[in-house]
Amino acid sequence: MATDPRLARAPARIATPPQPPPPPPPPEALAQQRPSVGLDGADDGATNGVRPEEEGFKLKFCTVCASNQNRSMEAHLRLSAANYPVISFGTGSLVRLPGPSIDKPNVYPFNTTSYSSMYSELQSKDPRLYRANGLLTMLERNLGVKWGPERWQDWAIGKPRLEHVEDQGSKGVEGGVVDVVITCEERCWDAVVDNLMERGGGLNRPVHVVNVDIKDNHEEALVGGKAILDLADSLNRMAQEERGNGEGETGRGEGFDARVPDVIAEWQERWPLLPALWTLCWF
Repeated sequence: MATDPRLARAPARIATPPQPPPPPPPPEALAQQRPSVGLDGADDGATNGVRPEEEGFKLKFCTVCASNQNRSMEAHLRLSAANYPVISFGTGSLVRLPGPSIDKPNVYPFNTTSYSSMYSELQSKDPRLYRANGLLTMLERNLGVKWGPERWQDWAIGKPRLEHVEDQGSKGVEGGVVDVVITCEERCWDAVVDNLMERGGGLNRPVHVVNVDIKDNHEEALVGGKAILDLADSLNRMAQEERGNGEGETGRGEGFDARVPDVIAEWQERWPLLPALWTLCWF
């Protein structure tokens, strides 16, 4: 059973060819399997797609899609593997996953349903269908990143996230604030911006909200995750440059906020098929 190698901490086990394949492991054990080839077919080699940890300033990121399942979780995993502090959310009213037909989706509540329980339910319903459409593989990746999907509108901004210390990328975002929010669809960007306006910016802290428009399928999520990591790297390099001129009130550098649109414009030239939006909001 293939899982995402960027979650790896130990080498894969090799089955003996003459023996029949073993039954699927329980969801809790899935994150312990370590194949050498990623979901995108790329050989991640000895590093398993994980960067060595580097000293220095790191921007804090938040990734957002509709259900906190596919696009935002792929980006969450890539950013955390690159040692960025990161959290992720969905903006929908409920978590919706494809079912046996278009009018019969699998629906779950945010915040109270784990990826592990979703995996177990779909595995028991129709393992062949949900393996073929990629849902089981996606949930295997997700349950190795964090406990379950969270809803943006329910996030208590500025409240310590002490119950999420086991999440990948949690180090650095324990205080419940981020520097950049990256959404994966324009309607999610609208929902985030509208919600921040309704909240009123009580912390008086600027936050950049960027949309990278990614189609909601597994292949496009992989491409979008790479593009979001590239954008994060570009923004972080610029922040480190600006910190050399003074940290500023947010610690991101005196001229960081003014230079963000230029960095996004340069990034857009490298990724012309992923249209971007940007605005400055307040926590």
